[in-house]
Amino acid sequence: MNHRMIANCIQQIRSYVESADYAGYDPYDALNSPLISCLGTASKWVRMGATQLLRRCPVNFRPLLGIRKGHNPKGLGLFLEGYVCLHAMWPHAECVSAINRLLGLIESNRSPGYENFCWGYNFPWQSRLVYRSAYAPTIVNTAFIGHALVDAYEALGRSVALDMAVSAVQFMLRDLHRRQDGDTYCFSYSPRVDDFVHNANALGASLIFRISRIVKNPGWRDAACRSMRYTVNHQRPDGAWYFAEDSRTWVDSYHTGYVLESLRRFLEAGEDNTWRDSYRRGVESYARTLFLDDGTPKHYQDRTYPIDIHSAAEGVYFFAGEGWAYRRLTERILQWMLEHLWDKRGYFYYRKSYVMRNKIPYMRWSQAWGFRALARYLVATHEWSRAVS
Repeated sequence: MNHRMIANCIQQIRSYVESADYAGYDPYDALNSPLISCLGTASKWVRMGATQLLRRCPVNFRPLLGIRKGHNPKGLGLFLEGYVCLHAMWPHAECVSAINRLLGLIESNRSPGYENFCWGYNFPWQSRLVYRSAYAPTIVNTAFIGHALVDAYEALGRSVALDMAVSAVQFMLRDLHRRQDGDTYCFSYSPRVDDFVHNANALGASLIFRISRIVKNPGWRDAACRSMRYTVNHQRPDGAWYFAEDSRTWVDSYHTGYVLESLRRFLEAGEDNTWRDSYRRGVESYARTLFLDDGTPKHYQDRTYPIDIHSAAEGVYFFAGEGWAYRRLTERILQWMLEHLWDKRGYFYYRKSYVMRNKIPYMRWSQAWGFRALARYLVATHEWSRAVS
């Protein structure tokens, strides 16, 4: 891949998101519409139907439905992580200014009603199992934002960022449910529902582990290792993980990436070498079963379409972190992503089906994940060139 071309894409997407102050639409924001609310969102099926209809529609009717662009907390965290990556390459005032702005937005968009820092989405949403109100905190959002905050602390010494990340760990340990399995346990997806999901558990465990090393808290380290061991113990014989240990027995691309990202953090710190074989099998399964030979990212193991920007971006981000051994796969995924989901006006599309592309430029789902992936790739190519030289 051409290093200059990637840098140019990054500059274009920066211009796009900074001019919008990181605010935009989301595939799942249908219930922010006052018109849809008037139709009677007391019904689970109305909520699900409205959300899925708007998410799948290739035409953006949100302005007509009264849905306003907003700051999505997870998107802010992903942008923050990307800017910290760029700061390592280009320590310019513009990067520092963006980091400061994002830290302020993250602090002001925390979930209300909780003693400690935690984050949700800026819209209510309905899953098959549960309804969650706007800003209801989740372990996934809190973990991604928490890691970005630690990145900002380590790169620029922002103590306020570390304080928020430590508080986020206290939220996880105090407010989330736990499913016990021998001497291991799985953290719940959110405080109010006993919903246990592998990628969410792994993400939470990885943040707790990372913070435990900074603040030197062995109790937090033990909690993180017990939680991560739960997910490692549930790995399938083929190296993959089900989404959850209930009826949701599918294997999808980006959630697999989350689990492996999280496990990698433990191994890079020298924690529990008995997990190395699990990690190796997981990485091989991810590469073999969720990407085609030309880098096309599959959505699920058993089918390719619809192809989502999120699957492509997570693949680039994860395999870039695997170093030289996965350089070719990383570049094939990135090339596919830029050929099929990049608009020359400086933003990423949402997804591609078998017959058409959904070109709505969602802020969190498309731009934030894409920006994070490009920034990580750029840092990785710099590391690769240094290793070769």
